[in-house]
Parts: sequence; C-alpha cells; structure tokens
Amino acid sequence: MTDKTDKTAYFDAMYGHSADPYALRTRWYEQRKRAVLMAALPHPRYGLAYEPGCGAAELTVELASRCDHVLASDFSDNAVTAARERTEALDNVRVDKHVLPRDWPAADAPFDLIVLSEVGYFLDAAAMHRVARCCAASLSAEGVLVACDWRPDFSERALSTEAVHAALADIGLPQCVRHDEDDFLLRVWSRDSRSVAQLEGIR
Repeated sequence: MTDKTDKTAYFDAMYGHSADPYALRTRWYEQRKRAVLMAALPHPRYGLAYEPGCGAAELTVELASRCDHVLASDFSDNAVTAARERTEALDNVRVDKHVLPRDWPAADAPFDLIVLSEVGYFLDAAAMHRVARCCAASLSAEGVLVACDWRPDFSERALSTEAVHAALADIGLPQCVRHDEDDFLLRVWSRDSRSVAQLEGIR
C-alpha cells in the first residue's frame, strides 16, 4: 500500500486474525457504501479495472460483476491471501501484492476503471501525489477514476480524506459524481465529461 513499512505488521496481524477484519461482509454501513459506489459508476460495464488496497476483496467481487477483468492488489501478504481466497471462483480476477506507489502496475495499463477505496489516507502527501500521477498516466481514453474514503479521524491515518481527493482532483479530469456524507466522501472523475443521460442520448 505504501512505501513505508511501519504499517505492514499492523495489517498482517489484522488479516492474520480474521479474513474480514473490518466486517465488510456483515456491516450494513459497508454493504450500503459499496452499493452507493457501484451505482455511481457512469458506465454499465468496463474492460479492465484496477483496485489497489483491496483488503478482504468484498468490493472486488462486486467490481468483477461489472468488469471483464479486475486486477486487485494489497501490500499485506495476509490480505492478499484473504482476497485470493474470496475471489478464487472468479476467473476474471487477479490479486497481486503491490506496495504503492512503487509497484504501480503500469505494464498492465491502460485501465478503464481505477478504484481507490479506503487506501489513499494511508499514504503520505508525496506518495499520494505520485499515485495520482500514476492514475493519470494509466487511465484509458474513456477511463473512470473513483475515490471513496472514510472521513472521521483515526490513529493510522497519514493523510486527510480531503487531501487525498484534492490530489486526485489535481489531475484535471472532469468530475461526474460527488457524494458527501458525514462518514465518507465519494468522488468520480471521467475522461468523458458527458453525464449518464448524455451518454444514453436522453439529452
């Protein structure tokens, strides 16, 4: 996830004790947040998606239903193991170990969809800006970039959610969705500035 290794033991321990330490499968908050994110995607289907920081891979499973191929990754060995077990029945999902921004998979680009969910705030400012530049360089001609992040503070946070989203906004892509709640902030940018209605020829 990040070039700094001080969080590696923390996350390996969490995923060592449970394959789903954040209760992504059982908490309504998490289920609803994924539903909001999936509904915010402007296209019904994508070719290749990249989801770094996939954790227990609950969002990965949902992305796989809308994408021909999904490359998911995490920096924790135990998280990668949990994600591979969760997605083992899905032929269109690959889970790799990536430390961001060092291991950004430029060789697999271009990506039609990049989803940064609950990952950017573990990076420091310099690393986050490098990730943003990687996103800009890796998106396809009609690519979509998504950021979804928890807003309240917590001890492991290295960067504010607002700073994460500002770094991505600096890429200069047109924003097509902004969804604000007290708990999380969701933003979607697309190289194609047309709305969903415009894409469908409704207006």
